[in-house]
Amino acid sequence: MLVATVVGQVWSTKKEASLEGLRFLVVQPYVRGAQTAETMVVVDPIGADLGERVLVVFGRAARHAIGRGHDIGFQTAIVGIVDGMDLDGERVGQTVADDKERA
Repeated sequence: MLVATVVGQVWSTKKEASLEGLRFLVVQPYVRGAQTAETMVVVDPIGADLGERVLVVFGRAARHAIGRGHDIGFQTAIVGIVDGMDLDGERVGQTVADDKERA
């Protein structure tokens, strides 16, 4: 599981049949004090918004969260929206904007 920030959306009119009706988001893994160029596409079964920090799971946990069993061609999913985190006494907000307000 990792913490990531939602940075975009993906639209796809043609996709594998088991992916029909799913919402795809682009996320960047959260790296404390730095911006990463790494991104990944995840399924969003819970309705996260752009800029929010989310919890991302992989493999079996992701397929379970998506709710379509093992017969799905995807292995990353959002399972939670972060309200806040405490890291070594430093408060991290729900969005990057929340962090800037605290600074």
